[in-house]
Amino acid sequence: QYMVTILSRSHGDRNVYPSAGVLFVHVLEREYFKGEFPPYPKSGETGNDPITFNTNLMGYPDRPGWLRYIQRTPHSDGVLYGSPTAEHVGKATIIEITAYNRRTFETARHNLVINIMATEEFPLPFQAEFYIKNMNVEEMLASEVLGDFLGAVKNVWQPERLNAINITSALDRGGRVPLPINNLKEGVYVMVGADVPFSSCLREVESPHNQLRCSQEMEPVISCDKKFRAQFHIDWCKISLVDINKVVPIYITRADPGNGILPEFGEYDPPSESLKARDFFADFLITLAVPSAVALVLFFILGYTMCCRREGVIQLVHHSSIQKSSKELRSMSKNREISWPLSTLPVFNPVSGEVVPPIHPDNYETTMKLHVHQHSHAHLYNYVMSTFRRLEVNGIPEERKVAEALNL
Repeated sequence: QYMVTILSRSHGDRNVYPSAGVLFVHVLEREYFKGEFPPYPKSGETGNDPITFNTNLMGYPDRPGWLRYIQRTPHSDGVLYGSPTAEHVGKATIIEITAYNRRTFETARHNLVINIMATEEFPLPFQAEFYIKNMNVEEMLASEVLGDFLGAVKNVWQPERLNAINITSALDRGGRVPLPINNLKEGVYVMVGADVPFSSCLREVESPHNQLRCSQEMEPVISCDKKFRAQFHIDWCKISLVDINKVVPIYITRADPGNGILPEFGEYDPPSESLKARDFFADFLITLAVPSAVALVLFFILGYTMCCRREGVIQLVHHSSIQKSSKELRSMSKNREISWPLSTLPVFNPVSGEVVPPIHPDNYETTMKLHVHQHSHAHLYNYVMSTFRRLEVNGIPEERKVAEALNL
C-alpha cells in the first residue's frame, strides 16, 4: 500500500491525506500547468515548453525534512515523495508549488495541502530494505513499477499487510554518480514493512555461506532471486532486515525550554568612558629591537666565517686541474730562449746569392743530444742528427734544407 496523487485541473488548493509511515508520492504534471501560461493554447494544441518547479513550505524557503522533490529534466514531470512520521499527524502542511515556463518566463503558483492521518498499524514491526541496482528514483516512483515490486515482495514474503515505507536514492547514501555509458542507473533503496516475520528466502542472506560470499564481493545464492530478476536486479548483500520489536528504544531527554526570560543578574555596570591611556612605545621597541639584534649578530658571525676564515685550499678537482695547467704553461714559457730551428733560417744571401752556413752556437746545451759520450769526429754527425730531430719535433719537414745542411 502506498499513496500516489496527481494534481488535477482545479484552480483551488489541492488537499491530500497521506498516512503516517506509508510512502507518499505526488506527481506534478507538466500538462496541468501548460494551460496556466499565456498565451493559452487552444483545444487540441500541444506545446513542449520546458517547465521547472519550485516547492517550499509556506512561509519557509524549503520543504519539510521528510518531503523530497525530484525532476530529472525540464521536459519531465516533477515528483514529491517522502514518508511522514507520527510527529506530523494532525498538522496541515501547506506546500507552495511554483511552475516556471523557461521559454516565456511566465509563472504559475498553486498550493498543496497535506493532511497526515494516523494509522493503527504504524509502525509495521518487520521492515526490510532492498537495494535495486537497475533503477533511478524517479523510475521507481512510477505507480506501475512500484506496484510490480511490491507484488514480487508479497509473493516471496506472504504477509497479510505490506506497505512501502520509504524510497531513497543511492546518491543520498553516499553512492557515486554513474557514468553515462551502458545505460547505468543510480540505484535506489526501497523500504517495505509487513506484519509477519521474514520468510525463509529473505533469511538466506544471513547464512554463513552467503555472508562469506558477500565479504569476498561475490553474489550470494538466493533461491527467490529469480522472482525479481526479470525486472529488478537486487543486491542481496545490501539487504537490511529489521525487527522493531527487538530494537532497544533510545530516549533522548530534552531540556526544559523555559519561559524565554533571562534570570536576574543585577544592574549592568558598563566600563568607564575615560579609559587610562597606555604607552606602547616600550612594547614596540622590544618587538623590533630583539629580532634586529639577533639578526645583526647572526650577520656578523656569517660574515666572519665566510670572509676571515677561508683556508685557501682548492677543494674542487676541476679548479685544481685548471691551476695545474696554468703552472705548466708558465714553466714551458721559460724555455723559449733556445736556438731557432734551421728551417726558419735562410741558407743563402738574398743579395749576393752566396750560400750562408747555418749559425751554430758553441754551446750545445740548448740542443737535443742523442748521445752524451762520443768522439769529437762524430760530433758533427751528432749535431746534424739533433738538428734533423728538432725539425721533426717542430713539425716542419723540409727535405731540401735538411740535405743542404748535411752537405755542409
